[in-house]
Amino acid sequence: MIETFPQLTCLPGCHSPVPDELAAEGLCTLHFTLGVEKVCAAMRRETVTRTCSADRQTEIGVYVRSTAEKLSRVAVLSPPLSDEMKKRVLATFLTLMNLQESLVRAARASCLELAHPRPSASRPLAASAASAASAR
Repeated sequence: MIETFPQLTCLPGCHSPVPDELAAEGLCTLHFTLGVEKVCAAMRRETVTRTCSADRQTEIGVYVRSTAEKLSRVAVLSPPLSDEMKKRVLATFLTLMNLQESLVRAARASCLELAHPRPSASRPLAASAASAASAR
């Protein structure tokens, strides 16, 4: 007797199948990409505001690489995607690329700040204004 396993479905109300590549997440391709977009937006805000540490930047980099790898396996190995889903996957790749670029920019900026701190950052604003006025 051949055992058949019920096909996993995504979220309640979603009847899309879960690809084998996303079985660990338990999400269909659409909901996986939507989740990635949301997480990337939050991470990008972290990198832009420069509130994340070097360890956090490393975590974000690992997330970008692992998610891109997972998404590429879904796009290549799972059953053929519809044109709309291909657009969604490509848009998510672009989001991941933008996050990676933002991460690189943030790392470069933090290195520059460590190497060349701004003179005004070490003095209060009033002291800077007073010294500028006395120089005139």
